[in-house]
Amino acid sequence: MKRLIQWSIDHHWMVLAFSVLLLAGGAWTARDMPVDVFPDLTAPTVTILTEGHGMAPDEMESLVTFPLESAINGASGVRRVRSATAVGIAVVWVEFEWGTDIFAARQVVAEKLTLVSGSLPPQVERPILAPISSIMGEILFFAISSDADDPLALRTIADTVVRRRLLAVTGVSQVTPIGGAERQFQIIAHPEQLRANRISLTELLDAARGASQNTSAGIYTEGPQEYVLQTIGRVRSPEEIGGSVVALRGSRSVLIRDVAEVREGGALKRGEGSRSGKPAVIVGVQKQPGANTLELTARLDRELDALQRELPEGMTIDRRIFRQADFIEVAVRNVVNALRDGGLLVVAIVLLFLANMRAAAITLTAMPLSLAAAILVLRAFGATINTMTLGGMAIAIGALVDDAIIDVENVVRRLRENQARPEAERRPSRDVVRDATIEIRTSIVFATIIIVLVFLPIFGLSGVEGRLLAPLAFAYIVSLLASLIVAIVVTPALSFAFLPKARSIARGHDGWLARTLKTRFARVLPFALDHPFAVTAVAAVLLVGAAVAMTRAGTAFLPDFHEGSLTIQANTLPGTSLAKADEIGGRVEQILLAQPEVVATARRTGRAEFDEHVQGVEAAEIDVGLRETGRPRAELLAELRRGFSTLPGTNVTIGQPISHRIDHMLSGTRANIAVKVFGDDLGTLRRLGERVQSAMTAVPGVADLSLEQQMDVPFVRFVLNRGAIARYGLRADDVAQAVETSFAGATVGRIFDRGTAFDLVVKFDGASSVDFERIADLPIDTPAGVPVPVRVLADVRREQGPNMILRENVQRRIVVSSNVAGRDLGSVVDDIRTAVGQSVPMPAGYRVEYGGQFESEQSASQRLLVLGVGVVAGLFMLLVLAFGRSRDAVLIMINLPLALIGGVAGVFLSGGVLSVASMIGFITLFGIATRNGIMLVSHIRHLMEVEGVTNVREAVERGAQERLVPILMTAMAAGLALVPLALGGGRSGSEIQTPMAIVILCGLTTSTLLNMIVVPTLYLRYGKVEPARMR
Repeated sequence: MKRLIQWSIDHHWMVLAFSVLLLAGGAWTARDMPVDVFPDLTAPTVTILTEGHGMAPDEMESLVTFPLESAINGASGVRRVRSATAVGIAVVWVEFEWGTDIFAARQVVAEKLTLVSGSLPPQVERPILAPISSIMGEILFFAISSDADDPLALRTIADTVVRRRLLAVTGVSQVTPIGGAERQFQIIAHPEQLRANRISLTELLDAARGASQNTSAGIYTEGPQEYVLQTIGRVRSPEEIGGSVVALRGSRSVLIRDVAEVREGGALKRGEGSRSGKPAVIVGVQKQPGANTLELTARLDRELDALQRELPEGMTIDRRIFRQADFIEVAVRNVVNALRDGGLLVVAIVLLFLANMRAAAITLTAMPLSLAAAILVLRAFGATINTMTLGGMAIAIGALVDDAIIDVENVVRRLRENQARPEAERRPSRDVVRDATIEIRTSIVFATIIIVLVFLPIFGLSGVEGRLLAPLAFAYIVSLLASLIVAIVVTPALSFAFLPKARSIARGHDGWLARTLKTRFARVLPFALDHPFAVTAVAAVLLVGAAVAMTRAGTAFLPDFHEGSLTIQANTLPGTSLAKADEIGGRVEQILLAQPEVVATARRTGRAEFDEHVQGVEAAEIDVGLRETGRPRAELLAELRRGFSTLPGTNVTIGQPISHRIDHMLSGTRANIAVKVFGDDLGTLRRLGERVQSAMTAVPGVADLSLEQQMDVPFVRFVLNRGAIARYGLRADDVAQAVETSFAGATVGRIFDRGTAFDLVVKFDGASSVDFERIADLPIDTPAGVPVPVRVLADVRREQGPNMILRENVQRRIVVSSNVAGRDLGSVVDDIRTAVGQSVPMPAGYRVEYGGQFESEQSASQRLLVLGVGVVAGLFMLLVLAFGRSRDAVLIMINLPLALIGGVAGVFLSGGVLSVASMIGFITLFGIATRNGIMLVSHIRHLMEVEGVTNVREAVERGAQERLVPILMTAMAAGLALVPLALGGGRSGSEIQTPMAIVILCGLTTSTLLNMIVVPTLYLRYGKVEPARMR
């Protein structure tokens, strides 16, 4: 290292040129780096979708879901399998261990599916894998609406024009429309006309299947020329379909239009869309993993602008609903502003202390150079610019100049001492700068290594907390290591180039602020050294007070985000019709729109065709765009909850888009807390769930309490009588097909219209099934030509059956979920555990688990505690290695409890809740505090061992005096740089960094003040150096 320092001084202009190139490269790279709000937090998950064409949930579970789960569960790397089974749909989420390559995971699942697909029932479609997406993959929701066009035209435009155009945009993974009416060609059969023309349902279905098709007749050769033979029979309009022949009756051809009405109509609706309370088609856009959200959103905006110009007059696209890019831009801008403001505060501190423009400029070059180097390293490792990487740099911004401050301050002091000597005794400036840098190299290198060491536990975090915080730690460490290299290579070169001839060197004294602080400190320190027991007692009392206060702090996983939008989940009773659920959803929207903060709402009731979420028609999800009005967010949420409480039979949960998805990834529910009851019998699970819900009602702080809507809904079942069916010469599938066609309709083909295929469906007139009696009287044609009511061929029953079955790790479960309001997460969970444990005993074979954010918080806290103990032990050994004495290591580490005092105060200043973010603040704080101790103790040792000071008190007083300014400068630079982040708690993007900044700022205050008093006092009493060492 000595040679490196000498080389940098000898080639200082080359070092300066390299520094300029580094700045340019960092700035250029930063412009092109992907920008996102957070690092990718998605657990490697493969989603399997299986359509069952109306199969009941219990039948779907046993014949489809369970075989799929059994095949997948044994796959390598699978950590959890969750599933949801509803009418005609089964969705299985296969979650792999963190770090698993998603493409390898999909390959594993695909191979397992090939083993089970052949054993699934014939009416079940082949299982498919949903596109790869992430929890932050839904980047845009927009609405298509019109006052002139009907729902059929709206949905057709959305499906055939908008969706296709957006899927062609690079980076788009999926486009999911919901609402309007899906276009299809319908053959509405009239039973009376079928019977009058002696046409059976089978004949009509066969005629419809053959009405529209093109066929190839092979190749015809004529001489040297070949011709492709093709029969064109595809129809393009309802009139052409109606003109197709069904059968010949005598000499008359019976056409489809003779027995049925042919028309264009809407498919059976299982979902509805609404914008700000008015019917609309809501379109969700998901991005591909790794796509740059800002760039992709810009491309989508350009495409949507082009589409708006091409849409029919009166049809509009509204994008004011949810745009993740808006949150990213605001969040990143807030963190960048905090980074800028913190940098300006550092500049002010350095100028005030050094009172030398040249020295300040040299010191401050460490900031841009370190940040530029960090950007280059982050890009090399494939990281993005997000609030976590920027937050790591923002927290480090003050510490980036610490090494340079120590170096420059020591160089300035040694140059002044050299200038004060007689001219004949002065040493060359080159040697003074080199020796001054070498003098402090050990302390700054070890201090930086120690800060890196204390950050290592963050890389031991698993799950979402590790994915979220590791980039912050990585950016912090990279920036700090870059600042160390700058202090060793660049700072000596610039110091030699610009400092020896500075006027402040010739003056030979410190600036006003440094002189004032040293003068006042010279009065305080001797008193402290003379009263060691009083000093120690005060520090001990403060530490005990902090420890007691710490036991009363609440706990949480992550602070609340401020995303600028809300996600509302509104569920009414299962079995509610789509029309009624749509009406209730409209009332929820009206409550939202009555608030001045609400800009627009977009509601999706039921399930969209391409959606991987199982959601019945009784459930609605509403995305709410917000604007700032000055009213606190808590008041808005309280007002909304009061309004929602007036809706009978409706559970409403309030969340935010990204937070909502993080909760869903952690526990499978969309709330902070999930109490899961596992067992086999659905009825028992429901009863236990209701009792758990009742017990949680009395717990203070529980908000948006909701029991998963698993309950029996009415079914009409046709239990076939095979004897009766045989007597009438029918087959079981004839009856089943007739029932299906009567109500759902039978898809018999596809009609192509202007490049788009639409279903051709045969169904009976809906007027024949308006009540239960008419359903039971549904006529079934027989070979004898005499129609028989279906009640003769089957037992038509009203029964109850489950609306949905949810499973986790091959076991049924029901979930009671809630958010937290007005209290910390940890205490609420503790009270819930107590309440449920006392009032809801679990029968044999049933158990309860608690999941959600607190589970991640407990895991992270335990892991950080264990790893932290190891780091403290490693820190102690490193200090012993550096100083050669365990006594010095202990004296330096006294800074840890001194820092804890202020850190605990910071926790209570930020709300009294200890989150994972606050814990990271303590980690950072301990590293910086240890650096201050190293600087002080190492200089005292230097005075006694190198400069020959034999009086221990003189060495302690002089060492503390000479290190006062650099320690205060580094501490104030590191602390004040965090003020913008500490004050930015209500701003998007700063939610995680704010608790960290407050803890670090408060902890540095107590640590620095007590370090300059307590450590010298204890060193004088316990840290004496043996004469042999002094020699």
